[in-house]
Amino acid sequence: MTTTGRRALLMAGAAAGATALVGCTDSSDGGSGTRRPSAPELEAERVARAEAALRLRSVTASRTLLERYDATLSAHPALAPRLNPLRRSVAAHAKALGEGGTTASPTPTASAKTSASSSATATATPSPVPVKVAADPRAALKELAAAERTTSDRHTTALLTAPPEYARLLASVAAAGAAHAYLLTEGAPA
Repeated sequence: MTTTGRRALLMAGAAAGATALVGCTDSSDGGSGTRRPSAPELEAERVARAEAALRLRSVTASRTLLERYDATLSAHPALAPRLNPLRRSVAAHAKALGEGGTTASPTPTASAKTSASSSATATATPSPVPVKVAADPRAALKELAAAERTTSDRHTTALLTAPPEYARLLASVAAAGAAHAYLLTEGAPA
């Protein structure tokens, strides 16, 4: 191919590329190069932000409960056979509630070595207030049961604004929390 032929081919390629780029811009913006989102796009963005905030609140509530379990286990190691299965369940709930994009940060706990439920992308932040646990094991179990009920109530309240699939998960986690509260107070002796 001659130099003139190469130049002509190069010029044609450049012209085709420029034409393709011009065709990619939206003319509804007056040619400014930026496009305004449509009403459905804005609504979808608002719904996504609301769902992300709901997920963050739900995960935070479950992780706070997990901290309570860790603090209770640290203060009363003899309760481990009774509390460990419930704690594992709460850790699984926190993980399940956070799936789907939340960036909630777990807080360090008394037994951080056993607390592998946080996501790999989350970063640890210091806990603002250490969890206080009653010196008496029975009182500590009652406090833990109250924390389970509070968390369960938060998940139940969140059902009102949750999308259907997440609402089903929240309902399941709330029901499990109510069962945990029963097991901690009525279901078995301390």
